Amino acid sequence: MPAGTSISLGSVNVEAASPRALASFWADLLGGTVVGEQGGLVFVSAREPDGFGMFFRRRTGPRPERQTQHLDLTVPWGCREEEVARAVTLGATHRWDVLDELPWAQWTTLADPEGNLFCLAEHPPSRLPPTN
Repeated sequence: MPAGTSISLGSVNVEAASPRALASFWADLLGGTVVGEQGGLVFVSAREPDGFGMFFRRRTGPRPERQTQHLDLTVPWGCREEEVARAVTLGATHRWDVLDELPWAQWTTLADPEGNLFCLAEHPPSRLPPTN
């Protein structure tokens, strides 16, 4: 097996002011389940066997001024607006839309209830990104 082909995303770790509340938001958004709390961690299970879980722990210092990473989540083509509305109903904040920057993707950037950015993207079935 070539190097890297067995690597997959297992979970995302997030520091939060209110780990249980933020875990509940992400469980509702992604369709996972808050499995429980242990040792200061709250765990959200993956919805699907090949999906990813999320761990939430209490933030120990001030919130970083600038977020250096965020999740890019994909929804089926034609579902982005509906999923953005559902995310906002769950407590997310709509930040901006990017609808014509790239021909193979449209996305909306949102913030979760604690201000962490994430994107909901859709990719037209007839357009693929260029390969080099």
